[in-house]
Amino acid sequence: MRAAVILFPGINREGDAARALKQATGREPAVVWHAERELPAGVDLVVLPGGFSYGDYLRCGAIAARAPIMAAVGGHAARGGLVLGICNGFQILCEAGLLPGVLMRNAKRRFLCRMQHVRVENAQTPFTRRYAHGQVVKFAIAHGEGNFVADEATIERIEAEGRVAFRYSDAAGWVGEATNPNGSTHSIAGVFNERFNVLGLMPHPENLIDPLVGGVDGRALFASLAA
Repeated sequence: MRAAVILFPGINREGDAARALKQATGREPAVVWHAERELPAGVDLVVLPGGFSYGDYLRCGAIAARAPIMAAVGGHAARGGLVLGICNGFQILCEAGLLPGVLMRNAKRRFLCRMQHVRVENAQTPFTRRYAHGQVVKFAIAHGEGNFVADEATIERIEAEGRVAFRYSDAAGWVGEATNPNGSTHSIAGVFNERFNVLGLMPHPENLIDPLVGGVDGRALFASLAA
């Protein structure tokens, strides 16, 4: 598998994403500057990493969503190519229309930086096949605008079509207000597009690939993609 990591001004997790991809695939991903208009030939997976693109001015991800490279990312997704957006990358995908909904300010209007349990809701996709349905994993979260919101009809469709990837939970897998860190609708931590080839999630699986830094629960996501 050949991967490309998109680099926008203000992004700061591109190195973490690249390290996770190399660990899973054995290959260094290409790093593509936002002003480019084409992806490298033969790319299978495009990753939009976390950080603070354009300083989170206007709305998180809104400026990056209009960068020249995003037309190529949209074309890649339309052709069935895989796209992964993590944290700010999730926000960019929503702003670009590649995923439904929008990420709003956290319910308590505080920036959150901590470990968080999430429950795997769909383990039958290219991103999640190395997990089990209902498995509880621990990722890192670091965001101020992770509150996933969409209109009622969109939420109903996402739920009915099995497009919720992960839900915030406790260590036992219980989902509720007490385990929802940011107020996200239905405790949604990650969603797929209609074709299940685009995934956006707020937690950071790329930070949990080495036991020296707290665990390896993120490895399965990248191993799923490599497989």
